Amino acid sequence: MKRRQFLLSAAAPLLAAFRAAAAAAPPMRITQVDTVYWRNRTDAPWQPHWTWVRLHTNTGLTAIGETYPRNAVEAAAVHAALAPVLLRRDPRDIDRLWADFYRTFDYQVTGGAEMRALSAVDLALWDLLGKSLGVPVYRLLGGRSNPRVRVYNTCFPYKYDFNKEPEKIMQELIDTRGIRAIKIWPFDAAARRNANQFITPQDIDQALMPVRKLRDAFGGQIDILMEFHSNWDLASAIRIAKSLEPYQPMWLEDMLLPGNFHQYRQLAEATSLPLTISERMAGRFAFAELLEARAAKYVMFDVCWCGGVSEARKIAQMAEAYHLPVAPHTAGGPLLFYATTHLTTALTNVAIQESCQVFYERDWKQFLVDPIAPSDGYISAPEAPGFGMEVQPEVWNHPAAVIQTTKA
Repeated sequence: MKRRQFLLSAAAPLLAAFRAAAAAAPPMRITQVDTVYWRNRTDAPWQPHWTWVRLHTNTGLTAIGETYPRNAVEAAAVHAALAPVLLRRDPRDIDRLWADFYRTFDYQVTGGAEMRALSAVDLALWDLLGKSLGVPVYRLLGGRSNPRVRVYNTCFPYKYDFNKEPEKIMQELIDTRGIRAIKIWPFDAAARRNANQFITPQDIDQALMPVRKLRDAFGGQIDILMEFHSNWDLASAIRIAKSLEPYQPMWLEDMLLPGNFHQYRQLAEATSLPLTISERMAGRFAFAELLEARAAKYVMFDVCWCGGVSEARKIAQMAEAYHLPVAPHTAGGPLLFYATTHLTTALTNVAIQESCQVFYERDWKQFLVDPIAPSDGYISAPEAPGFGMEVQPEVWNHPAAVIQTTKA
């Protein structure tokens, strides 16, 4: 028997099972689209700053998507532009729906609230597909390439100030979570003082204090990641990068505004430190320009901003073609972390993933059922169908929640 015939015959029972399952699957249609958000972070005890999208189907299944942080605008985009396209459509046709949404938005502006709304709906479609098949989303994205994904901690305000006591944050994370990588942004204060226009030797010396403390306390046993929030011009960025070279941080993240990749290339050539770019970008077409500039050593995206899991997977595969790792951004709502963990579980070019101690230790416990959290320095995707994120039932009826609905 020829090899091709042998393989086909061996696969026949499995193919037959898939065909039978597909034939037995009932028709599915979107019947209702909800958005849920809070007007202010003080309206609930868990400081919400995201918009949830909830899809309802004729089969009784529901699914959830998420984006942030312009809640009312994103919700309006969902109901005005996306719900009319979604209603009565089969939600399992994810790529077709994505393309239809994107072409509609491209006549307006590709990015901004439209792209964030698209991202939220895309997440909900993947959640729904996983639930309809009874499998976790990572299985639909290629399977479990990484049973565990390494994480770093982004130091949002919690127990200690990273500018004053970064070593206490790091030690607690090592002791309780096994995390040995930490992201800080000590240069931001200088950017505010100087209106993003220049940096002085005194500014640099002051901003280096927490970096010195971390290296003095832990040496090379930890990774230090430097965030800059796109605050600097090229001249200042080069001065800062040179000052950090003795401390060997893992990367310099978003030093310049994204878009002018020729300047990013100049920055890359001026320092020995790796550059990470950029959570702020949306769509594979923008990332193609970034990759062609040969400036980034790590590619960062946010699945709630870049176009959802569908687009993030394509961006990651593009990065892999350039032999570059990805390091997804997750400093947003809870589904961002869940969905990203499913994606990084499936990808084969993941360097590290963001996590935020204050979220999984304090906030999420107040409104999620058994939220996922890092252990031994890693995170693992839930095995429940879809993304596996369960919101406590009473949250959907929270008195301060703004709920909008569009029905077929």
